[in-house]
Amino acid sequence: MKVLHLISGGDTGGAKTHIINLCSKLKNLVQLKIICFMYGPFYDEVKNASIDIDVIPQRSRFDLSVVDKLYHLIEEEGYDIIHCHGARANFIGMFLKRKVKNKPFITTIHSDFDLDFQDVFYKRIIFSYLNKVSLKRFDYFISVGSALISKIKSLGVDDKRIFLLYNGFDFAKEISFEEKDTFLSRYMDKSVYQSNTIVGNLSRLYKVKGLDVFIKAANLVVKDNPNVIFLIGGSGPQREFLQNMINEFKLNNKVFLLGNIKNPYDFFNTIDINVISSYSETFPYSILEATALEKCCISSKVGSVPDLIEDGENGFLFEVGDYKELAKKIETLLNNKELITTFGKRLSQKAKEKFSAENMAKMQFEIYKKITQKR
Repeated sequence: MKVLHLISGGDTGGAKTHIINLCSKLKNLVQLKIICFMYGPFYDEVKNASIDIDVIPQRSRFDLSVVDKLYHLIEEEGYDIIHCHGARANFIGMFLKRKVKNKPFITTIHSDFDLDFQDVFYKRIIFSYLNKVSLKRFDYFISVGSALISKIKSLGVDDKRIFLLYNGFDFAKEISFEEKDTFLSRYMDKSVYQSNTIVGNLSRLYKVKGLDVFIKAANLVVKDNPNVIFLIGGSGPQREFLQNMINEFKLNNKVFLLGNIKNPYDFFNTIDINVISSYSETFPYSILEATALEKCCISSKVGSVPDLIEDGENGFLFEVGDYKELAKKIETLLNNKELITTFGKRLSQKAKEKFSAENMAKMQFEIYKKITQKR
């Protein structure tokens, strides 16, 4: 079986991590190649993972000259399945499908496609519309969480064309990270974090990530808990807005915006409690990355997160947007620090059993087999 994966190459979120973790294991089960449309960190990471990848450069998002090049590649190499990831690849896939006959076209839905571009007005209007038009042309859909299935159905897609595939993580790979003091010394004096419990949130600075919820909860927690600080790792268009919130609440010595974090494990090694405060998610990789270091997690009740976190058993969940409930959950852990360690170990154990990259690749292979048998 030969599978061609298409992805923009500019991805920085879950789609990027998903395809690297998936293909690093899937390459042992099928012949695969990844094509992206720009050079950058994604290309370098895939190359370093010894996954077959090439670039067919686009001059712009609407440069469709790549379609003919992809068509000739598919015909020459004899690919059985074309598998797209993300809005740009979906858009190209829509035109490619008109030329490529009798080959199944699959797209993986990594997030709520109505929310993907909400931070930039013209992208929200144009790209969201084009993505939904493109999606309706695909033969099969893979949802990276059970919560997205109803969203896919809203496009008029029949159940039989939708498959569920949870994100998976390669827990066997070697993880490297900086020591806590080395990492934090770039951002603050040792006296700021010494003897403090550290609560962290690593995500892109977009509205959908609910970092305003995180800051509002921090504002409540620090009033009765002086020995705690909050770290936000990531970059994005909401940085100024979030900094203004921190200034307004006078939390400058309690909540810190660290900016872009190159190695997520530097961040997760540093914190004691990992928080996901998103308004919408499918199944965020940041939880799995943190569980690799046995970090305790509190998350909003979004997407398929409750399939991993059992509230009160191996972590805490709170209702979307409820910063008061999030604050209470953080305070519960601050008052019972043994729970932080206990939840971290339990969560890591469950993640390794049910959300490994090996399991994800095997499930993907079975999905491919079902699709080729149907056709």
